[in-house]
Amino acid sequence: MSPNNFAATDGNGFSGEMPEPDIQIITSGGRRIPAHSTVLASASSVLESILVRPQKRRNSEKTIRILGVPCDAVSVFVQFLSSFKCTEEQMKKHGIHLLALSHVYLVPQLKQRCTKGLAEQLTVENAVDMLQLARLCDAPDVYLKCLKLISTNFKKVEKTEGWKFLQDHDPQLELEILQFMDEADSRKKRTRRHRREQKLYLQLSEAMDCLEHICTEGCTSVGPCGDHQEPCTKKLPCSKFKTCQGVQLLIRHFATCKRRVNGGCLRCKRMWQLLRLHSSICDQPDECRVPLCRQFKVKVQQKGDDGLWKSLVEKVLSARALSSLSLLKRKREEEPRMNLDHHEVRSFLTMQCH
Repeated sequence: MSPNNFAATDGNGFSGEMPEPDIQIITSGGRRIPAHSTVLASASSVLESILVRPQKRRNSEKTIRILGVPCDAVSVFVQFLSSFKCTEEQMKKHGIHLLALSHVYLVPQLKQRCTKGLAEQLTVENAVDMLQLARLCDAPDVYLKCLKLISTNFKKVEKTEGWKFLQDHDPQLELEILQFMDEADSRKKRTRRHRREQKLYLQLSEAMDCLEHICTEGCTSVGPCGDHQEPCTKKLPCSKFKTCQGVQLLIRHFATCKRRVNGGCLRCKRMWQLLRLHSSICDQPDECRVPLCRQFKVKVQQKGDDGLWKSLVEKVLSARALSSLSLLKRKREEEPRMNLDHHEVRSFLTMQCH
């Protein structure tokens, strides 16, 4: 093999005969890296445009200057253009410079590889530097990951040299980071509030189920409305007994409270709201056994409901639907498991019999 062959000259372990290199890559340190113009042009549209420019001197040697980057990083870059391969060690050592080169010379395969490699190398100490690089090189995945790490570990990050340098030289990026942190905090607050609201709507939906159950079938201490018999105290607790017990206690209080006539009892107001909410949800008022269901329906037909109450009803209905879907999904997931368990039991018994 000729000593001018790319593999022999660069020492990167390439095998197989290749045409003689026809161009030299010149680095900042003056190193000359032989390369093949066809390979460079096919791998990078930027290098292709450089190669098609007319030479100032017809007989002059073809060269491309890649400056401002360590010589070894340029060597790895040229190697990647030929083989589309880069080792973990090379990425760890030259990843930052390779990302810059892949961005400048439009090499998407290398940029993708660098993005993944640098994201794995991200630490509190280098997060700010990585963020600046990701913004300059248009690497949104790395940029977002840096922002999240800085936001989560801000007290540690603001002690680093990178953060101090950023404050002095890039106030715009500092503002972007602080805005992201503020938005992230707002998102967390909204998420927590949404979860609390959903929990409340689910509790109200469950209370509606218990109210219908108590007024239709009866539970441990309260029987169906209108029955001329004492509540069956021998009934076993229902599946939602904790909620059901609370509704039963509320009903018993509502039936005997003397302050509810004047509207001075908070517990009675809650009971009125439950009855009204049930009426807003119930689709069979003529057959419903929940007290005042039909009366509330008639009142709404005559006077209408306010927007806030309508919104509450919609959200409770939505929570009920989601809860039903979730329950159905769990049952479907459990069915194959139960069938499998039965099959295993039958197999075991068959083996025992034999």
